[in-house]
Amino acid sequence: MKKHEFKIGVNIFKEGKNHVVYSPALDLSSCGRTEVKAKRNFEKALKLFLEELEDMGTLEDVLLELGWRRADTPKYAWIPPHLLNAKVRVHLPKSV
Repeated sequence: MKKHEFKIGVNIFKEGKNHVVYSPALDLSSCGRTEVKAKRNFEKALKLFLEELEDMGTLEDVLLELGWRRADTPKYAWIPPHLLNAKVRVHLPKSV
């Protein structure tokens, strides 16, 4: 597998007894009983995800579809999409 280097943001939150690590830029997540295990599992999932895309020859297509773009400098071959965090007011029916 070719080496790809990039930085991605992740969201870490607790869901029940598990911690979840989610990357909106890759639409990829993993979980674990502790935050450390969740991060470790995410790294494994990310490695497998990238290896499979590389093996299938679809890495570039998938990253482009997810909004990534090629960098001009060799240090980071890919630039993730710019994601904004915002709070949105939502009105739900009372039955929810």
